[in-house]
Amino acid sequence: MQSLRFTAETTSDGVVERDFTLGEIPGVLWSPESGSASGPGAGPDRAPLVLMGHGGGTHKKWPAMTGRARLLVTGCGFHVACIDSPGHGDRPRSAHDEREIAELYRAREAGEPEGPVVVRYNAHLAARAVPEWQATLDALQELPEIGAGGPVGYYGLNMGTAIGVPLTAVEPRITAAVFGLHWPDVLAEPARRITVPVEFALQWDDEHIPRAAGLALFDAFASKEKTLHVNTGRHKELPRFEADSAARFFARHLVRPVTSPALA
Repeated sequence: MQSLRFTAETTSDGVVERDFTLGEIPGVLWSPESGSASGPGAGPDRAPLVLMGHGGGTHKKWPAMTGRARLLVTGCGFHVACIDSPGHGDRPRSAHDEREIAELYRAREAGEPEGPVVVRYNAHLAARAVPEWQATLDALQELPEIGAGGPVGYYGLNMGTAIGVPLTAVEPRITAAVFGLHWPDVLAEPARRITVPVEFALQWDDEHIPRAAGLALFDAFASKEKTLHVNTGRHKELPRFEADSAARFFARHLVRPVTSPALA
């Protein structure tokens, strides 16, 4: 197994942010400065881990990623990790990436549905990203502050869902997940193999994903505990308070009480 190598570190407002590489995979790990933790499998210096997938066209340190990570670190005491997906962030685009992105822009300019392009391209990225995430999880669990056997969650919307659903379907270490904002076309089948608790976000007025499509994906999860969060608004208008809800969800299922009054 390739070893994880930290390349930079900064600390602010109680959050330690460490850039890392695992082979050719660049990532970032946010951790509580205190290093305190509790929960099954966690020693005095360990805390649960949340893997966080970014959306299409963004990267591991996109403002939404950084904001959600800080919420989980400061409010819940978790570690949070995000890696750049293939063709995103600090990773070069392949010829296939360039063709799919050009086709997406062409469809958008022509007023055609973007879904078929996004679904196809995201499925291609997921096939590459799932084993990368598993290798990253292996390496992160080698760190003494995380360790093997501790609670692990997954948090990803949009493309983060396209990657996270097949990942969670094959990765038994993930015990709770937050998904949303994606089509069911290629995700319904792996969703039927997911039984861990799920929280799912859907925008009622999404101009790209029809309501019936979003509901079909939610319905496909085999989880006995699954919660649907529906808000009015378009695709990119998911309310920020849904991040607070996700933090409470992970606090319940990764066995770490919420400590921030804002999350109570």
